[in-house]
Amino acid sequence: MIVDGVFAGGGVKAFAFVGALQTMEKRGFQFDRLAGTSAGAIVAALIKVGYTSDEIFKLLDELDIESFKDERMSILPFTIAKWVHMYYRLGLYKGNALEAWLKKVLEAKGVRTFGDLPRGSLRIIASDLSKGKLLVLPDDLEKYGVIPDKFPVARAIRMSCSIPFFFEPVKIYDRGSGGKASYIVDGGLLSNFPLWLFMDGNVKRWKRPAIGFHLKPQLSEIPPKKINNAVTLYRALFETMTSAHDLKYVDADHEKNVVFIPVLDVKATDFELSEEQKEKLVILGKEETSHFLKNWSY
Repeated sequence: MIVDGVFAGGGVKAFAFVGALQTMEKRGFQFDRLAGTSAGAIVAALIKVGYTSDEIFKLLDELDIESFKDERMSILPFTIAKWVHMYYRLGLYKGNALEAWLKKVLEAKGVRTFGDLPRGSLRIIASDLSKGKLLVLPDDLEKYGVIPDKFPVARAIRMSCSIPFFFEPVKIYDRGSGGKASYIVDGGLLSNFPLWLFMDGNVKRWKRPAIGFHLKPQLSEIPPKKINNAVTLYRALFETMTSAHDLKYVDADHEKNVVFIPVLDVKATDFELSEEQKEKLVILGKEETSHFLKNWSY
């Protein structure tokens, strides 16, 4: 069966998507159009260019996250340099190493730009802080005077993964406004689970069979946030900012089209996952997807 797929952001939790994909492949499902944010954008792109679930696991398992911490050279002492770079460059790390890795794995399957893919088959979410708006890539590139088909897929994914202050923002120069720069960061700030991309306008229904993959429990099982100090207030503020827009679309009608993978004991930034933790995430994704498909009908 051919379906569309949407993958949520979630950092290293994305290992759970590997298990979900293993189940989908075993059941004979194939993805046509794909969309994702941050880590979900990476997985969506890898699927679209032709990687199997086992190949994706191997790529992620062998990945050295530390190599993505590409700091700028400086004659200043290390600690001072870090804060100077954050202040003037707006991020601790350049993000070039991440883009180089993405470029390598995509080109291995013959894909460099969006023109190498069927039109509309891969859509990636990012955030334009300068203009204060959500970006759907490559669709919205024309608004900046950029030709979508010539834009590198690796650059778009890097934009979607550019965690504020961790990675430097990616700049897009708007040719229609005299070349002014827009600062682009992680799409998760505005839409971490872009389920709405494959809906028919204001009519909340799918254009074709579609399945979303989320790294949270079902909506009814998400506990209310406890706020008792400034730290918990900030955490609740950030989580609301990254999820409220998407939850508007995951109502009772569409919850049935979402595989909820409740990853509760792993944080998105737990980069030092053990092999046992990775395997547990894969098994969880596999089991939750199997359970979902038993009851899913379109």
